[in-house]
Amino acid sequence: MQKRILAIVLALLILPTAALASRLYIIPDSDTRKLTESELWEWDYESLGFIFNEIFARHGYNFIPGGKYDNFFSTLAWYTPNSDPDNTAACYPKLSSVEWYNEHLAKEVRAQMRAQGTTNPKGKHYLDYVRPDRFDVLSGFTLTKLKAGQKLSVYAAPSRKAYRGANGKAMVSTNGSVYVAGWESGWLLVMYETNSGAVRVGYVEGSAIKGNVDARSLTFAYTPVTLASGASLTDDPATRSSSIRTLRAGDTVTYLSTFQNRDVWAYVETTVDGKAVRGFLPADALAIEGSYAENE
Repeated sequence: MQKRILAIVLALLILPTAALASRLYIIPDSDTRKLTESELWEWDYESLGFIFNEIFARHGYNFIPGGKYDNFFSTLAWYTPNSDPDNTAACYPKLSSVEWYNEHLAKEVRAQMRAQGTTNPKGKHYLDYVRPDRFDVLSGFTLTKLKAGQKLSVYAAPSRKAYRGANGKAMVSTNGSVYVAGWESGWLLVMYETNSGAVRVGYVEGSAIKGNVDARSLTFAYTPVTLASGASLTDDPATRSSSIRTLRAGDTVTYLSTFQNRDVWAYVETTVDGKAVRGFLPADALAIEGSYAENE
């Protein structure tokens, strides 16, 4: 009954799993409260670099393009780099005396660690305390800044005739955080939080989007697969708050790819009331052989 598939797996994004991971800042009040040397020693060496650069990032500091700080803070919805690349003129004057104090103290503790020949490996790590949004973003999806003020129709497959969630009214606002995986036949695969606090993954027609979206082209397997066990098909692999339909063992779907957050998901296509729909099933519900580590 099993079918051997060459799984096409998108790059895995390792996500924080700590209970405090929903925070948008590593130290939320580092702009208003003087930190202490002892509390900074609770962090590892690498995190201290992000802690003092977070102070600058609040004021639009322009980091080295493609550098680790640029790559990290650019994923956070609150970070907006200054249009003036001169940090001395555009950023530094905005820092308060408290922020300068905390920046200097974080650097001083880092210097102490270097002098002692330690990275404080048992200290807290910044990725356990901050991530761009409150939900588990899927591997392969990246935060993208779209032109604000747009409300775009979202479909469950790349077609206007496809199934559409929210009773046929699914929309995404570009004023919120929008994650994209890539393009397929002129349609952009997106992931976003709905007004109800759920999450939806679906497609937006490229011709409806204002501005350019730099994203890769998607490649899927399009392989028929039989379900090994019954499972609920969802377009919300983050909070699991919605179900499109329940599939039974023995049903056949078209396997497209594998995505991962804290769970491993098979991305599949089927039909609902004659309309194409794509969604997620727990990977172990499908009879799939192969390695999930191909593109790690």
